[in-house]
Amino acid sequence: MSGTGAQAGAQEPIMSDSLRDQVRASGFAIVPAEEMRGHLGAVSMHDFSAFADSWNALDLDRYMADGGHYRRRRHAVFSLRDGALERLPHQPHYQSRDYNSLNGGIERWFTEVKPEIAASPVLKSVTAACRDVFALDPALPYRVEMHQFRIEATPGEAGQPTPEGMHRDGVDWVCVMLIDRVNLEQGVTSIAAPDGTPLGAFTLAAPMDAVFVDDHRVMHGVTAVTPADPGRPGYRDVLVLTFKAGQASSD
Repeated sequence: MSGTGAQAGAQEPIMSDSLRDQVRASGFAIVPAEEMRGHLGAVSMHDFSAFADSWNALDLDRYMADGGHYRRRRHAVFSLRDGALERLPHQPHYQSRDYNSLNGGIERWFTEVKPEIAASPVLKSVTAACRDVFALDPALPYRVEMHQFRIEATPGEAGQPTPEGMHRDGVDWVCVMLIDRVNLEQGVTSIAAPDGTPLGAFTLAAPMDAVFVDDHRVMHGVTAVTPADPGRPGYRDVLVLTFKAGQASSD
């Protein structure tokens, strides 16, 4: 694994003592890896290494309307209620074109997340951290979608972490945690108000750097990535968890 920690631009907000308070105040919170490890509690580096290694077995995303071959992924859907995370039968990922003008409007069937990864202590701990930061209502069911993304960059093709540009995901809450970043330049995350007003810019640089987002209040996007050493490919691995209150099944 590589990286030296979250790198912030001039517009990085001041971190508050309470992530929950910061999300309430700003619509998002940036969490450096060292702090994130504290929030994940008993997760060991062995657990994290095994979890991160599964990003080496992702399949090509064949739904890229821009014709790109730079994204690999796996996907899973869960129900979260009363703190219990239950995996649901495999189902498609769907976004309307209102939220994803590039790839939305169709059911996208991605390769399933492996069972041992869906049951990983890392996933359970990240989900628990999200539950606390987002102050999820224990009386409500939440549909949780897990996305494993690898964005690849080669001398002939830049990688696009968010090819749809600045966007909202059409859910309630989003957590993005960096898994690894190898031989890359750029990949700057920007946060903006719905009217486009910039609110923050930073780079997830070290494994476990994370950002928590209120999807109703802010948009997010990430700049293209290119190889730092043009003689070698590079990649950016992230875990994305989204939460939406209400019916958690595919019905």
